[in-house]
Amino acid sequence: MKNKVSTLINRDLSWLSFNARVLQEAEDESVPLIERLRFLGIFSNNRDEFFKVRVATIRRMMKFGKRGREIIGADPAQLLEQVQQIVIKQQKKFDKLFSKILLELEEGNIFFISDKELNPTQELFVRDYFHQKVYPNLMPIMIDSAPHFPYLKDRMIYLAVRIKSTIKNAPKNKFSLIEIPTDVLPRIIVLPSTTDKKNIILLEDIIRFCLNDIYSIFDYETIEGYTIKLTRDAELDIDSDVSKSWLEKVQKSVKQRKRGEPVRLVYDERIPSDLLEYIVKKIKLKDGEYLTPGGKYHNFKDFINFPKIGRRELWFKIPKPLNHPAFIDQKSLLSVIKSKDILLAYPYHSFLHIIDLLREASIDPNVSSIKMTLYRASTNSSIVNALINAARNGKHVFVVLELQARFDEETNIYYADKLQEAGVEVIFGVPGLKVHSKLFLITRKEEKKVVHYAHIGTGNFNEKTAKLYCDHSLLTADKSITQEVERLFAFYHDNYKTGHFKHLIVSPFNSRKRYVALINKEIENALLGKDAWMILKMNSLVDEDMIKKLYEASSAGVKIRLIVRGICSLIPGVPGLSENIKAISIVDKFLEHSRIFIFCHGGEEKYFLSSGDWMNRNLDFRSEVTVPIYDHELQAQLMEYVKIQFQDNSKARFHSPENVNEYVHNSKRTFKAQDEIYKWILNLQSQQSRLPKELNGKVSSLKSAKRKNSTSPIRIQKLKS
Repeated sequence: MKNKVSTLINRDLSWLSFNARVLQEAEDESVPLIERLRFLGIFSNNRDEFFKVRVATIRRMMKFGKRGREIIGADPAQLLEQVQQIVIKQQKKFDKLFSKILLELEEGNIFFISDKELNPTQELFVRDYFHQKVYPNLMPIMIDSAPHFPYLKDRMIYLAVRIKSTIKNAPKNKFSLIEIPTDVLPRIIVLPSTTDKKNIILLEDIIRFCLNDIYSIFDYETIEGYTIKLTRDAELDIDSDVSKSWLEKVQKSVKQRKRGEPVRLVYDERIPSDLLEYIVKKIKLKDGEYLTPGGKYHNFKDFINFPKIGRRELWFKIPKPLNHPAFIDQKSLLSVIKSKDILLAYPYHSFLHIIDLLREASIDPNVSSIKMTLYRASTNSSIVNALINAARNGKHVFVVLELQARFDEETNIYYADKLQEAGVEVIFGVPGLKVHSKLFLITRKEEKKVVHYAHIGTGNFNEKTAKLYCDHSLLTADKSITQEVERLFAFYHDNYKTGHFKHLIVSPFNSRKRYVALINKEIENALLGKDAWMILKMNSLVDEDMIKKLYEASSAGVKIRLIVRGICSLIPGVPGLSENIKAISIVDKFLEHSRIFIFCHGGEEKYFLSSGDWMNRNLDFRSEVTVPIYDHELQAQLMEYVKIQFQDNSKARFHSPENVNEYVHNSKRTFKAQDEIYKWILNLQSQQSRLPKELNGKVSSLKSAKRKNSTSPIRIQKLKS
């Protein structure tokens, strides 16, 4: 235990530090004002999920004594106390920021109007809106007289109402609860205006304004409404009944989740003590560690979708995704991929290429099958529609649909039914493993031969998140890769066919072994006085054994540069332990999500893209795929990509033991990696488009054919700053 404390940062405290970086974006005055409000929404949504998953887990570990401490690497009770202190501190900062942003919005002629600030014209609109839209969806419950206390839904907001009676000998106060119907009505309502002034009111304030209409049967002195929100345990409890299908088990478990144990109650700190105490007693919260005081408004996740109103400069100017030059004016995307490997970088490249590729495959008479893994898909998914169309056109379509994609279980159950109805062969993951890989395989008959086309990526097949997440996709017809992708799909279908993987790194079969071997090679070369370095970009770095291996490499003299967006349990820069390790995190308008691993390997550099982070779950309990990049041109692109990120002096923060999120600053001009990557890709594509198409294709094909890596001109030394 002592060793863990001294050499590792607790994952939960590190995650809170990541969410603090999101809060920094809301604080950053260089960020457009409405986007700062949206970052508050992201922060709030992240924190809710943290409580639903991690805090709930820590609470469960308290029941297991010593074993619980071993599992989470800390005393659960002490950790909960630390978490609570940080959360309260962050909440105070959140409330101050919200108040400040409201004032700045007013300077931009956008006003949040409370129920106490309506003019006569607005009052008429609000009252009419209430009776027409809101009132039919309300079911107030008198909790002080109801036979049973109502069930409070997870992450829904409620008005806790206190009615102070004027009747003699009657109970002094009556208590009531109203669920705010944000599941059927918009949370944010823009009030009508004849001027440039934009007035906004929240749904709960409309209800507050009309409380007298709801409780008109009572004689009261005062009537007051205060918002509360309950967060529940999100862990799925999958039963072991062998008579049930996996689909039935997950469906049942999702329903049970909605009734999970309370984890946290957030409340308006102005709420009267008698009303708060009554609610706490009824929902059986045992002590104050699960109570979080807050402001008048909760569930800021709704602010993620804040409307684009006011001046144009109040929100991000997002450039249009670029079409990859190799695909422009091409009749067949498959023919392009056959001639050369293609690397797409989202959101800089258009995700429509993936949709168009699947659409082409769905109608191509020579395509016999499409196989795909689906983890998270968007609502009204074009990907799913393309697969359904392929099945209707007589293709064999095989989909590995992961039902345990947290918080997307219901969506995936819906798609499972839809796909199966269309004749798609659907299986629900692999027993004991979450299938988190991002794969598809298109099989096509060409001149009496069978040719495979594969996609291996870092992000989900989700056209909505592809506009917001930084991810990569490799599209290839390289036999060495596609044959192993086919082998992996055979494993998904028949779990006893584990196969052998020489090129792909596949969890849980060979990931640890292959990663350790790559690190050992760097250690060996460092001890021989040769160049030795590695660049690792991922979302989370938590696995203790891999961190120890990186410490060993650092001690041997290997230069290690890390880009870890979220949790980083490794402590960089400690003399004698990690002095050769530097680690940053980038939080900006797009969510950094790609995993890129680059190793010096004695000058024969190795490049990889991966679907998995270095966490115990990704290495041992999920099906993840890491693919080597063999094409020299694509290798150079990946190196340039990370090089640009290491130059960020605006949105990059240092990882440190203190979790203080110090920005990377230098005397150079302001440099935002995400903006610069778009410019670089735009310039790169402009150069490529000027080449004659035939020459461009031949050059790339020649590079792909050379299979032996050459030394990149970009060195790790250039990344030190």
